[in-house]
Amino acid sequence: MDRYSKKGYLYDNFKIFHLVDSNLGEIDFHYHDFHKVLIHLSGNTSYSIEGQTFDLQADDIVFVSAGEVHRPIFHDDSPYERIIIYISKEFLAEYSREGNDLSYCFRNAMEKGSHVLRLHSFKNSKVAAAVGKLTANLGNDDYANELFMQVLFLEFMIELNRAAIGDEVEYISTNYAGSKIGEIIHYINEHLAEDLSVDAIAGQFYLSRYYLMHTFKDETGYTIGNYISIKRLSLAQSLINSGVAIVEAAEQAGFGTYSTFLRAYKKTYGTSPKKKAMSQASLSF
Repeated sequence: MDRYSKKGYLYDNFKIFHLVDSNLGEIDFHYHDFHKVLIHLSGNTSYSIEGQTFDLQADDIVFVSAGEVHRPIFHDDSPYERIIIYISKEFLAEYSREGNDLSYCFRNAMEKGSHVLRLHSFKNSKVAAAVGKLTANLGNDDYANELFMQVLFLEFMIELNRAAIGDEVEYISTNYAGSKIGEIIHYINEHLAEDLSVDAIAGQFYLSRYYLMHTFKDETGYTIGNYISIKRLSLAQSLINSGVAIVEAAEQAGFGTYSTFLRAYKKTYGTSPKKKAMSQASLSF
């Protein structure tokens, strides 16, 4: 069976990286427990997120919400340059109130059926200026730089959301715009606590079992069963983090028995739900 890996943990409210790599090979599908913004600077690259694949251009802004399964796809060995920003779910929630909802850009992308925002003139934008300030202060040891970085990060998020609200942007379409897989993935995420057997999903979409399994695998790179398991684990973890009892969280996330949940949890996270393994995010794709 295919298996997704969970990449990295987040100690801080946010982390930012400016990276350039070549010859990375094939990256496995993975997910994070935190949000991610990627600014694609160069490289012949596509990005696959939740069964949708997007061909990226320079300066495209990619939104990956916590728990979303994703990976980059490299079409040649040209340098892959990007800025990665990891954002704590809890930190973003603190600034997601009416009038200053910094999570709007993630939600709006989802409502548009896309994960990629393209500014008509990124290099001349306030978003680019805010990113430039953030990267310029990486590793700076000036007085109160940690606090200053938080101020700069908030400025970046404000400008990013202002851009998302404006008219000088577009949300690009997936390569699979005509496929049923997007609909199936949306259905799965809306019905995690219900019967999501292959037969049940195939019946819901009037597809044969064989066609569903093979098309899902061909278009996303992972099996439908493994995808459901990971999404249920992600939901359970969010519930646990919000204070829901572990057994109740497993039930609400759609696991038939606690033992099934525990086996899947240990296989994916490498520990039991009662233990919280924390280390800084180290892998940035």
